[in-house]
Amino acid sequence: MGDRTTRPLKVQLKRWEKLTLEKYRRREGLFLAEGAKVVGELMRSGRPVEALLVCEESAGRWETVLNAAPAGIGIYLLTPREWAILSQDPSPEGLMAVAASAPPVDKALLLEGPGPLLLLHEVNNPNNLGAILRTAHWFGFRTVMISPGSCEATNPKVIRTSMGSLFHLAVAEDIDFLRLLPELRGRFHVVGSDAREGAPPHPCPAATALLLGSESHGLPEGLLALTDERWLIFGGGGAESLSLPQAAAIMMYECVRRTVP
Repeated sequence: MGDRTTRPLKVQLKRWEKLTLEKYRRREGLFLAEGAKVVGELMRSGRPVEALLVCEESAGRWETVLNAAPAGIGIYLLTPREWAILSQDPSPEGLMAVAASAPPVDKALLLEGPGPLLLLHEVNNPNNLGAILRTAHWFGFRTVMISPGSCEATNPKVIRTSMGSLFHLAVAEDIDFLRLLPELRGRFHVVGSDAREGAPPHPCPAATALLLGSESHGLPEGLLALTDERWLIFGGGGAESLSLPQAAAIMMYECVRRTVP
């Protein structure tokens, strides 16, 4: 590891620090991925990785990982003070990657692809979004479309909470669902979540698009009117509501359970 490890230049540290802000991630087409599990999933996904960063206090812990890194990836040793500027983890493991954002996904190709699809409307809590992406990966929702007003998919909290599942999904952002849903209907069975009325979640054909709204506001009536079916999760307890990740997990599980052709 020693032959490949180098100290970063100040200009590099400044550049990486800017990646903690969304506008610079979008401009540079780069993001930070922190933690051993997340970095491991990133490397397995085949996404381009520009650099691996390691805190000098824990460098020995990651020697095997760093030695296995492809030759074209730079490996940089950071001081604890430098690390604290970049890290978003309250209990940092001392391993981070600088990676390239996925190129924009062609919406037309997504519409021609297989289901099921997951559509997320104004999910602006990064921990909720990350948890939903992890669940989507588990249940085989390979394509996720996200509306404007949602959290950005490469937000550090989204990446950490998704535990690397983000890197195995086709994610399209800033999608106008008012325009998209009429295009989907006829190709996909469009299901919308509703907190007021609807059928209980149930198994669906593979060509299904599941539409979920934010935890606070749900889906607007204008979008629900464009769905083929509404789902309501019935509860027998006294809790006010389910969290969005909980509701999403139930609906995704039921959607793909005993999936029919």
